[in-house]
Amino acid sequence: MSPVRVIHASYVNVPATAALPLEPIKLTAMEAIWVTIPVLQHVLLYEGADMPPFEDILQALRFSLAVTLGSFAPLAGKLVHLKDTWDVAISCSAADSVKFVVAESDTDVRRLARDEEHDLPVLEQLVPDVDMSELPTAVLAVQATRFNGGVAVGVTVHHAVADGRSLWTFVQAWATACRGETPALTPSFDRSLVKLPGGQEEARRIFQQWAPNLPLVAPPPSFLEDRPRFTRRTFALDMPHIQRLKQHIVRLGEAHDAPLTHPPSTFVTVTALAWTCFARCKPFPLDDDLLLFFLADVRGRLDPPVDRGYVGVCLTWCLVMLPARELRGPRALLTAAAAVQDEIRRMNRDPANQQSHLTPIMLASWDRLMSVSGSSAFAAYDIADFGWGKPRRTEPIRMNHDGQVALMRGRDGLGVQVSVSLLQQAQMDDFRSLFLELLQSN
Repeated sequence: MSPVRVIHASYVNVPATAALPLEPIKLTAMEAIWVTIPVLQHVLLYEGADMPPFEDILQALRFSLAVTLGSFAPLAGKLVHLKDTWDVAISCSAADSVKFVVAESDTDVRRLARDEEHDLPVLEQLVPDVDMSELPTAVLAVQATRFNGGVAVGVTVHHAVADGRSLWTFVQAWATACRGETPALTPSFDRSLVKLPGGQEEARRIFQQWAPNLPLVAPPPSFLEDRPRFTRRTFALDMPHIQRLKQHIVRLGEAHDAPLTHPPSTFVTVTALAWTCFARCKPFPLDDDLLLFFLADVRGRLDPPVDRGYVGVCLTWCLVMLPARELRGPRALLTAAAAVQDEIRRMNRDPANQQSHLTPIMLASWDRLMSVSGSSAFAAYDIADFGWGKPRRTEPIRMNHDGQVALMRGRDGLGVQVSVSLLQQAQMDDFRSLFLELLQSN
């Protein structure tokens, strides 16, 4: 028997008063590549003796979702292929709605919410399944799952329409409405705010290169074949740990006469730690070049800057390369931190550069690449209070890579939550040992 049972599914309509765009919203070049890697999913786990009755929770979630769609109406639309121009766009109509799945589970929610190792067969069923392999497709679906003493709220959104920041902007607005309050931020879906070289022609070029069979948009086979076999763990770094790591990296620079240009940020510090562990938990030859890929939110870096309420994808690619030998030596954390800082400086000089030429390099080095998604600035625990307290745990569900790391701000509001995906259990055990050893030795 499945650990999660779907009870029923219904649809929440966009309010009749919602202002709908007059034309389809064409995706930008920053969004185009995500048409082929479409699924962005998160689950929020709540548990406690004082949780409201499940039926009350459902009523509150449905009502507040309808209210929220008044401002986020494009998320209820469909992603479509415009054959005449070879664009992909969000098409909206007054009949749009969002699928709302209701499920139940006998699984111990306390274990799900507190275990370091993930129970993937259960977690993956706590978010709604949306077939995004062919256009038109839904942009958003949500799910509420009842546990004994808890509830899970799952969100599935198309990654070509929303990046991580946009997802949390929506969740924050939904949670705020569920508490009976008014969201402070007005969302914007205006793609003309994002000024990119090549404009819409560049987006079409990417569609033709990476999705030549539109409206079919099948993801890379490896994303489907390996994902069920991944092992995943989550680590919590508190602020004292992070501060000690930052100080250790600074001291390494001073001791080796190679000081950093400025103190490492929390992102740089945590990424350097994870990359060092990745390089050491796998049997890479010392002369192999190892790659680190991460995404940078460039809303505030573009010229002109993009409004912070922008809902879409506004990310640029960053890629760092170092020999395995350097990530296993005594200066590994310093070397990794300096390399990440250098790449961030390069990105700041040219934030609109999509670096699409990096794709063949990444694909050719897939088994030597660690990717970082999310951000230590995502305050998911603080913003996702629907009226029954902050989540006990929130996790990204779709991690597609043997060596993917997902970051968000910790539940205490200060530290960082680090979720790690690896294919082999033995390598995950080594990663964990190395991670804790580096934390405790500094």
